[in-house]
Amino acid sequence: MTDKICVFGDSVAKGVVLDNVKNRYSLLKNNFADQLAEILSISVTNYAKFGCTVTKGLAILEKHLDQIRNYDYIVLEFGGNDCDFDWAKVAEAPAAPQLCKTPLNTFVDTYQRMVQLIRQNGGTPLMLSLPPIDAERYFQWISQGLDADAILRFLGDEEHIYRWHEMYNMAVYRVASAEKVPVIDITSDFLEMCHYQSCFCDDGIHPNEKGHTAITKQIVRFVQEFPEKMLHFPAAKSLACG
Repeated sequence: MTDKICVFGDSVAKGVVLDNVKNRYSLLKNNFADQLAEILSISVTNYAKFGCTVTKGLAILEKHLDQIRNYDYIVLEFGGNDCDFDWAKVAEAPAAPQLCKTPLNTFVDTYQRMVQLIRQNGGTPLMLSLPPIDAERYFQWISQGLDADAILRFLGDEEHIYRWHEMYNMAVYRVASAEKVPVIDITSDFLEMCHYQSCFCDDGIHPNEKGHTAITKQIVRFVQEFPEKMLHFPAAKSLACG
């Protein structure tokens, strides 16, 4: 039976939310990792970091390699920061070539390296897909204090942000397929909602408490519906709909 898992990822996995009153980021006390610990009756160690890319995640993983075999599953959640740009630089030179934080090929290669390193050190990796983003609100957020028209010229249209982000989500599945790692789809349920935007903070990219509860439901459903992929999890406690 699963007793301990750990999580490596970015601010989504860490439970970072935007405080609308203070207009700054803070930690959600009951994020999806905390909810899973309660519902699945397991210990969850969260190594996720705000702003973390897969390259930074690999560096964090390497510091904890001697502990990997102590966990039943190593949960990975990366991509949201990797596909992001330095928007100030974009606004200054929208016609110039711009690189995102982690070019796609580097993202795939580094993510595969993480998975391989986990296995080499006796761990069992498990990957999460990316939650979608609200392109309109995210564009408004990143363009604050910058030349929004210049950023829009670089993008072509606001929805390009969504498509670019989804390209990295597809890459997550490619890595999972290549390395034969179970991947939990935390994307589709959001997209099935009539107004999935209500599950995200005003920045359009960080899930709020409602969003974290939605992620928890999707993970628990995966555990229950695909027991052959999750060999050691106990029966989950019920999770009330919100």
